Amino acid sequence: MTAAPRGGPLLSLDTLVRLGREQRTPDVDPPRRLSVPDGMTAPLGCDAVAVPARLGPLVTPRLPRLGCVYADEAHWWWLVPADSDYAMDWPAPAQYVTGALVPATTRLIHRPDGTVPYTPPIPLYLALCQAMGTTPTWSRPISA
Repeated sequence: MTAAPRGGPLLSLDTLVRLGREQRTPDVDPPRRLSVPDGMTAPLGCDAVAVPARLGPLVTPRLPRLGCVYADEAHWWWLVPADSDYAMDWPAPAQYVTGALVPATTRLIHRPDGTVPYTPPIPLYLALCQAMGTTPTWSRPISA
């Protein structure tokens, strides 16, 4: 028989797993993958960029092409090609979401003409920086 560690009984792995599951609370609004509207294709995969809803109307007029835009009460979401975060530091409070996983309450508020759902990521990045008063990372001075 193994002695219990100081301070309490010895717990089995099964007990620890069960206790961990009991502590979890189910998501009230579990995330889902944004769906591309019928008739559209996403050959490059999809990620999403979100900003607080109050900033959405400031960003959209600055874009040369607007792809699919989704919204919930708290955020506006733009579909971008997968891996659009490569070598880009999206400005806070923007959130880059791999796989376009968003709250289930998100709904489509803009559908572009054509079959491609993407907002071009570099113009979106620049529009976000401008709306947020942030300098793009590639324009910032380098310190030694």
